[in-house]
Amino acid sequence: MKLIRTIRLDPSDTFIYERAAEAGEWAVSGAFVFADEDPEKLTGKTRAAFRGGFLGINSLGWSTLVQITEANEEERLTAINLLAKQLVAKFAAPSIAEAVAAAEEEFAFAESLCNHPLDTLIAVHRSHEGGEIREAFRTLRPKGGPKPLRAFAFLEVEGEEEPADNVDLAALAKDDKAGK
Repeated sequence: MKLIRTIRLDPSDTFIYERAAEAGEWAVSGAFVFADEDPEKLTGKTRAAFRGGFLGINSLGWSTLVQITEANEEERLTAINLLAKQLVAKFAAPSIAEAVAAAEEEFAFAESLCNHPLDTLIAVHRSHEGGEIREAFRTLRPKGGPKPLRAFAFLEVEGEEEPADNVDLAALAKDDKAGK
């Protein structure tokens, strides 16, 4: 089976997000984190996470990109159980049984994104429309098949058109240096 893992091609996630996921964590979309938020009122690094982050389940940090990797059933079950524990501890899930069911749904959705070759990278663009959170996913693959991953080496893109939103990386870095 295939699942998604966080990947870090450069250090940008460390200043884009309040908490960056570590490279190699199992990941899920993470949209549920914003279920009780008004996305229109999000600002700064939280808004960046809403717009374009995948949730690493170990750290509960964010990653701009995830990579499709192989997984076995034991790894999948371990990841589901870890996410379920996080849902109880950090998101006030009413019981471990309900948390496991929610974690299974999150990983089933993550698996549905993996209908591309191994090593394909996936990016997300999240928006808030009509009271609902919408997600659009794009895939990035090295031209000519898998190669060592390097920033700016990806030539083929599939999915939605490039989002119109612009993120001011310099301003985010300045906020990070100022301790915001």
